[in-house]
Amino acid sequence: MANIGSFFSISAIFIFALFTTSPSLCLAVRKFLSSETDTKFIKTWCDATTYPDLCFVTFSSYAAEIQDSPKTLTTKSLFVALNSTRLASKNLTDISKTQGLKPRETEALQDCVEEIGDSIDELKRSIVEMDETAGKSFAFRMSDIQTWVSAALTDEDTCMDGFSETATDGDVKANMRTLIEKVAHLTSISLAFVNHYAGANK
Repeated sequence: MANIGSFFSISAIFIFALFTTSPSLCLAVRKFLSSETDTKFIKTWCDATTYPDLCFVTFSSYAAEIQDSPKTLTTKSLFVALNSTRLASKNLTDISKTQGLKPRETEALQDCVEEIGDSIDELKRSIVEMDETAGKSFAFRMSDIQTWVSAALTDEDTCMDGFSETATDGDVKANMRTLIEKVAHLTSISLAFVNHYAGANK
């Protein structure tokens, strides 16, 4: 038993000496352990969303920034949804200028661009409100954010509705679905985070 105790004592001394004589190794280990903790936090939150795999792949790369902060994760999700929506809006606008589209397709694209524009405005308002600390109560602010992010998701769904008719070409519909579905999924994830954050801080 004494030998076992000596072994652990020697091991502890060795590890301590290694860390104190190699600060870079110590920092690397700390970063690794911190990263593991941060990604577990993100995974826990992502598991409560409708799209956990997309959620974890998207936000685990921000683990060092997010750490274990619900507010930072929620705010980051709004920025990610906003950036994705902006990119989709640009792509939609480009597609709407394509030659050879049917009149119904052009109309649906223009309607979709308008809906996505509304979604962008609602996500921007949500981000501003997340950083606001004066005036409204926390509950009131979060209620507004929940309303706006829900509206953004509805706008994205409405965008897709315009391509559900048989008059819409299959290729156009497929391209639109690819663009809008990811945007809608990221907005859905963001809404789940907003709801979780609001509920946890009541």
